Amino acid sequence: MGITAAGVGSNLDVNGIVSQLMAVERRPLALLERRESDYQAKLSAYGTLKGALSAFQSAMQGLADVGRFQAATASAADTSILSATVSGKNKIASGTYSVEVQQLAQQQKIRSEGFSSTSSVVGSGTLTIQYGTYDSDLNTFALNGARPAQTVTIDSSNNTLSGVRDAINAANIGLSATIINDGASNKLVLTTKDSGAVNSLRITASDDDGNHLDMAGLSQLTFDPAAGAGSGKNMIQVQNAQDALLQIDGIDISKPSNTITDAIEGLALNLLKTNAGDPTTLHVASDMAGVKAAVEAFVKSYNGINQTLSDLSAYNAASKKGGVLQGDSAAMSIQRGIRAILTAAVGGEAGIGGSFTSLSQIGVAFQKDGSLALDAGKLQAALDTGFDHIGGLFTIRGTPTDKLIAYDGATDKTLAGNYSVTITQLATQAKLEGNQAAGLNIIAGVNDQLDINTNGVATSIILAAGSYASYDALAAEVQSKLNGSVSLAAAGISVLVSESAGVLGITSQRYGSTSSVVLAGGNGASSLLGASPVATAGTDVVGTINGVTASGTGQSLTGAVGGPAEGLRLTISGGTIGVRGTVEFSRGYAERLSKLAGDFLANEGIIASRVDGINISIRDIDRRQEDFIRRLSMIETRYRTQFTALDTMLSSLSQTSQFLQQQLAALPNLNNK
Repeated sequence: MGITAAGVGSNLDVNGIVSQLMAVERRPLALLERRESDYQAKLSAYGTLKGALSAFQSAMQGLADVGRFQAATASAADTSILSATVSGKNKIASGTYSVEVQQLAQQQKIRSEGFSSTSSVVGSGTLTIQYGTYDSDLNTFALNGARPAQTVTIDSSNNTLSGVRDAINAANIGLSATIINDGASNKLVLTTKDSGAVNSLRITASDDDGNHLDMAGLSQLTFDPAAGAGSGKNMIQVQNAQDALLQIDGIDISKPSNTITDAIEGLALNLLKTNAGDPTTLHVASDMAGVKAAVEAFVKSYNGINQTLSDLSAYNAASKKGGVLQGDSAAMSIQRGIRAILTAAVGGEAGIGGSFTSLSQIGVAFQKDGSLALDAGKLQAALDTGFDHIGGLFTIRGTPTDKLIAYDGATDKTLAGNYSVTITQLATQAKLEGNQAAGLNIIAGVNDQLDINTNGVATSIILAAGSYASYDALAAEVQSKLNGSVSLAAAGISVLVSESAGVLGITSQRYGSTSSVVLAGGNGASSLLGASPVATAGTDVVGTINGVTASGTGQSLTGAVGGPAEGLRLTISGGTIGVRGTVEFSRGYAERLSKLAGDFLANEGIIASRVDGINISIRDIDRRQEDFIRRLSMIETRYRTQFTALDTMLSSLSQTSQFLQQQLAALPNLNNK
């Protein structure tokens, strides 16, 4: 077969013709490519918009914190005496306070006698650590009922001085153990982690040598402040536990710590040294600069998302070009949604949220280009006259009129409104109460065990044997042992043990129908609680919110499903039965915008839906392009086959024409012969 080339025989430009024809055929493919490029540009634009919305949402979440708008500043004239910081979200009254620190709180330190080395054997048995208050005048030790008794076991694996130290530290019982070498011997030093007089130590031992009080074996480490040296008070006090004593505006205050958070509401005081007789001044002022910064941040954040939306969707008259998302329904919906919130009053027509119901009242207003501008003078006037209410414009807030009702949260379904509250039953705690005075003489193995089931959790305790000086002391011992029991501590359950005329009562610290205290047995049950103790179950709060029966769990009352107050949670901590005022609930601009941005950014949100749709369109275009390219290849092959055949035919015709011309030219020569 001979070698052929298109157009060789006929001078027909087959390649040029096919190229031109294919250029025409490719025009739809170019249209698909332009369409895909447009879709890719929209994907990029949505990515930009998503990033801007995410930043906007983060900014709004920060501004929805009521603490940003109730901030205060506090400073001491003499910072070497104390420092002060704002510790709460409650409004703090501006003013000055006179502070005189008379005594700093401190931890207790006790030490043992000297041992020849850290590996010296101390003894074995158990150490029981209890906290309380020691009265040196009366030589009595009153247990701290809030701190349960703790037991550390010392056996052959840890009966050396260093082993005891490590066992105490590993027990994590609020006690730090170290060993100090004084050059002649090694002494165990115990330091309470918490300061304050109520955190004084009492350490008793159950010594395996049989004598629990002497200076031999494990009882060397006992420290009963009411006992005598060598008879249960065998460690030596290095530093006593004491409270911080101070005066604020002439009022005497005693606190167990040098960090005080409940003397002046909303302030944390850190005492550094004493200044008895020379008071310093504490200045407290509303943080207007912080609130201004928050409002400015709100305006800046909105203008940022507004500019992004404008850049992506607006028409530029100068360049005569529209943004990538011009006319896009999603971009328009986002813009309309944000502006709709900003133009609506907080709390709707009811004007809930305090004295301010719109941004314009604090100097924030729309401009012709859709941006927000801040009038600093108008904002300052609002700060001067209504500092407390500015936060209501931006945050989610519930404000009960009854001081014994606390706002505890809401859900997305809770609508802004002013809701009445009526209580028909207060929540109660379960209680087990004896029916006769308890016996103060506890005998080991005779009447020292008490078995209790609290909130469904069983526990059994062994009381320290001895004759108790008072019913209060016995109640403190029962409470300390119950709260220190492994089962209750593991379940996060605690009880309060009280006495009235010698009759003991054990109360669960939990409120509601899941609260229970039931006597299960023990050889000391009748001695402590009498023959017929009475158990009373806890009850849940019962009441209505907005006139509709609410759901009560413990002290928590929650608005009913389906109503405007759905999900509104209130804590009823006491008070009377009957109408209890109202709760004013509002959603501020920052909180509502944060939620709106979250809805836009959700996996099922408007942006995700648009992006999914675009990706589907791009995949469809890719498929069509692949099909079209295959079709173009077939068309080009057909064109080349056809024009090659035409070339061959034309070449043949050309050869025939030349032959005929030659033959015709030869005819005259034939006639001349």
